[in-house]
Amino acid sequence: MSAIGSKPGCTRRELLRLSLTTTAAFAGASLLGCRSATPRMSPSFSGIDASGQHSLRFAASGHGLLTGTAVAMQPLRHDPRYAQLLREQCSILVAENAMKRGDLQPISPAYFWDDADFLVAFAEQHRIKIRGHSFVWHEAIPKWLEAAINKDSARHLMVDHIQTVASRYAGRMHSWDVVNEAIAPEQGRPDGLRMTPWLRYVGDDYLEVAYRTARQADPAALLTYNEYGLDTESSESEQRRAATLLLLRRLKARNVPIDAMGIQAHLTAGEGNRYGQGLQRFIAECRALNLQVFITEIDVNDRALPGNKDARDESVAKTYRDYLNTVLPDPSVHAVLTWGITDRGTWLNGKNGRADKLPERPLPFDADLQPKLAFAAMREAFNHRSAHPAPTAPVQNYDPIRPRSI
Repeated sequence: MSAIGSKPGCTRRELLRLSLTTTAAFAGASLLGCRSATPRMSPSFSGIDASGQHSLRFAASGHGLLTGTAVAMQPLRHDPRYAQLLREQCSILVAENAMKRGDLQPISPAYFWDDADFLVAFAEQHRIKIRGHSFVWHEAIPKWLEAAINKDSARHLMVDHIQTVASRYAGRMHSWDVVNEAIAPEQGRPDGLRMTPWLRYVGDDYLEVAYRTARQADPAALLTYNEYGLDTESSESEQRRAATLLLLRRLKARNVPIDAMGIQAHLTAGEGNRYGQGLQRFIAECRALNLQVFITEIDVNDRALPGNKDARDESVAKTYRDYLNTVLPDPSVHAVLTWGITDRGTWLNGKNGRADKLPERPLPFDADLQPKLAFAAMREAFNHRSAHPAPTAPVQNYDPIRPRSI
């Protein structure tokens, strides 16, 4: 196994003994000038240099990838070091919550645009692409909408929301998660769809309506379907992959405008979680449907591991490396986004966090915004993308027409 550090010949075990201390000189460094003589973090002798040509953004750009993260609005507004970290590391951003319906319309049909507008303006100012998340989901439904939705109103409420939000940002978005988490094969429907208010009240064609509405409102954005639980070699993941492919093929057969498949990739560190041919075949089948593939929400929970911080960091980094080395060889994979860039504020510390109450360490930067082994593993996987042979999983009826451009 190759080393993941930035220093030649540095092994993973040796890196665990290295301090991750760096200076706090995020301010003044610029992603836009990372190829030129710009201010850089000055790593200590034992630190990992994450700046400039050593950043995730720089590594990804050389291998046909966008890389980025979900953005929390409070630190973006109030923590200059967090904002600088985004500029340094990211070529694409997505709102963690600010574009979900519950945040856009929290208490009434009136829209609250401040956070979403702020994020889009930040991305445009720094020439970072932006994804929207998400138009249609069975969660993040505000209470006023729960009370208003019924068979007579549901279609209008869904279509009007898509038209309103997509039109506001039309021509400015890289992509939209049009529908999020629509399958639930365990519920037993032959089509694998999750029973949601949108399915119940709009009907079986609600996804088709959503995608056609989004395309009309913003013809330039890549329209994505986003789903979780597709990653491992388990029977549950295989069942979820099969249901998702059934959905994608049905949409394609109806000429529904869909451009990309979003794989969330909420992963678990530790033994027994393997990523291999099942996932590769799924991605190859997406490619056969002329879909780009985005890894949209990757993080690695460590709740099953003992409390030792160094051991957890090593296992989390190994999970990133194994997963990315599984998916990145396929040329249809165009973007990798983590669900948060720093361990500070990760959703994984919620009600299902570690039993010992220790904060989880699931992301490439720690709570002090310092790079971790997970960062180095991601950077290595990006840099080694072209060194891995493309997967040979069989694909039936592949149409070589190129997908819409990123």
